[in-house]
Amino acid sequence: MKTLVISAVSLFLSLGGAAVAQTTTVVVPGEVRTYVEKQDTPSVTFEGDVAVGTAFPDTVEIHKIPDQPDYGYVVVNKKRVLVNPKTRTVIEVIK
Repeated sequence: MKTLVISAVSLFLSLGGAAVAQTTTVVVPGEVRTYVEKQDTPSVTFEGDVAVGTAFPDTVEIHKIPDQPDYGYVVVNKKRVLVNPKTRTVIEVIK
């Protein structure tokens, strides 16, 4: 019985942690979004879903944003996407 309770508590805590991790919101400065929307950057093709959390391979060039080292962008499948340049993961799909 004790093992069952410990297992149930462990499962509850691990699921609770996953739920919290999924609700993390990144607040992007407005000037970053404005800069990306004004750029005339050609679109590249990417096989797969482009959504928050998607990691791009090294073959996808991430463009730098001046004075914003925590943000990069790429235009993929005709969508403008904000990316964390260190992890290469999507932060936000703009359009």
